[in-house]
Amino acid sequence: MTYEELEEKMLDILEEVCGDDEVRTNRDEDLFALGLLDSMGAIELLVDIEDVFGVYIAPTEVERDEMNTVNLIIHQVEIRL
Repeated sequence: MTYEELEEKMLDILEEVCGDDEVRTNRDEDLFALGLLDSMGAIELLVDIEDVFGVYIAPTEVERDEMNTVNLIIHQVEIRL
């Protein structure tokens, strides 16, 4: 899988979980601070990541500030592939 394919799939997942296409343009903004992601959304995101990429990220494995922006989320998936 290329980085571009990973990026596009993650953007699709994030847009669905967050319910807003803003994730495609504000990729370094804190999704929690913007109100686009909450704790339940974060769990849904982790489940979707496992379903789509086969990558398991335990909720206790990463700190919130390691997965609070689009680019950081993509990075966390990329380093586990």
